[in-house]
Amino acid sequence: MLASLLLLSSALSAAAGPAEDAFARKDYPTALQIWKQLADKNDPEAQIGIGGMYADGLGVAQSYEVAANWFRQAARQGSARAQFNLGTMYLHGQGVSQSYEEAARWLSLAAGQKHAIAAYTLGTLYAEGRGVPEDKAQALKWYRLSADQGNAAAQAAMALAYIKGEGTSADQSEAVKWAMRAAEQGHVIAQYNLGIMLANGRGVPQNVAQAATWYRRAADKGYALAQSSLGILYSEGRGVERDWPQAYFWLKLAVLRGDTKAAPILDTVQKQLKPDQIAASDRLIKSWKPTAEP
Repeated sequence: MLASLLLLSSALSAAAGPAEDAFARKDYPTALQIWKQLADKNDPEAQIGIGGMYADGLGVAQSYEVAANWFRQAARQGSARAQFNLGTMYLHGQGVSQSYEEAARWLSLAAGQKHAIAAYTLGTLYAEGRGVPEDKAQALKWYRLSADQGNAAAQAAMALAYIKGEGTSADQSEAVKWAMRAAEQGHVIAQYNLGIMLANGRGVPQNVAQAATWYRRAADKGYALAQSSLGILYSEGRGVERDWPQAYFWLKLAVLRGDTKAAPILDTVQKQLKPDQIAASDRLIKSWKPTAEP
């Protein structure tokens, strides 16, 4: 997965040219030949392209070590994308010795150039105190830089910071604003958190029907807490019509996916159903699969 992310962040995003055209056609030998000529002249885009090929083993023997060396050459010339790629490799210990300190150093350079994903990742390091001193305010600073560029994960992190008052004063209205932005992009945790705020009227007028909608979007993706929350709404008839089979369906899915706190509620709901209803729901549960949003 990391290699694919590195490649997408490197070779494919470079400006169109003969090497990029060859790469897009999967003519990797030609792409490598052109990029190598340019890379030997210290062209950072070509160095990133070669690094991406080695990261994913396209047209060459896969090697994170070689990929890291090419990314390093471009990173030293100031390429934000290369700095991000190298920082990510240090973060995961791929091709280099794992080091949060080195990860933070390279990610900081990329984030300083407003690289959105680098800024978000750097924010998580500050939030967790990995490679840098724990500093929630610094985390929020980098989350915001990324969130302002539309990064859904950063927007979801902003929402949580405002919910918990980490790095800033708690502000439920701000939390709703950022959760909504992330949720609309399909971020599952943001969708669940937005559902909670709507269900309880935190930072927004209470609207349980809308809460059910957001729970459903997260539940469809397989998020257990959203599934149990949706099941509870069906059992109580809040925001949706009371529907015991639906309540059973979502609560049991939640329990099967690890939400053990939903088990007592599931037992209560099950007592409202006839054996044939339980059997029918269990068949649906057996065939259920999470779905991605269109």
